[in-house]
Amino acid sequence: MIQKEYISKNHSKFLIKYHVIFVCKYRKKLLVGAVEYDMKQIMQHISDLSDFDIEVMETDKDHIHMMIRSEPKLSPLQIVRRLKQMSTTAIWKRHENYLRHMFYRENTFWTDGYFRSALPIFSNAISYKICVTHWMPIPDLGE
Repeated sequence: MIQKEYISKNHSKFLIKYHVIFVCKYRKKLLVGAVEYDMKQIMQHISDLSDFDIEVMETDKDHIHMMIRSEPKLSPLQIVRRLKQMSTTAIWKRHENYLRHMFYRENTFWTDGYFRSALPIFSNAISYKICVTHWMPIPDLGE
């Protein structure tokens, strides 16, 4: 591991990374075309405004994988809530007509559940991307 990957604060040095997966409500294949592009932009914007970084992000038609680097003061649940709430609001503002057709009365986008795993320290983002795109199964979130 390269020493410069660690984050240093006044009294601590750390490197906390999570693998997070969000699944579209009812497994609808929504993350295609403009919605996929906009969702990636929205997630990155939320990350830019927050105390965590999305280092890698990959989508399939019905789910999104993210490698997130965080600080110890943020719980994984705080990160997930912020990403889900803010991204749902923003994507609805950009694609309301399309999403209204898909969900009718619900202003929703993501399932209630999520997958999160603390990552072993990958040497770089490329190895994570290969891991996610080639062999990482999508967990069943029960929805």
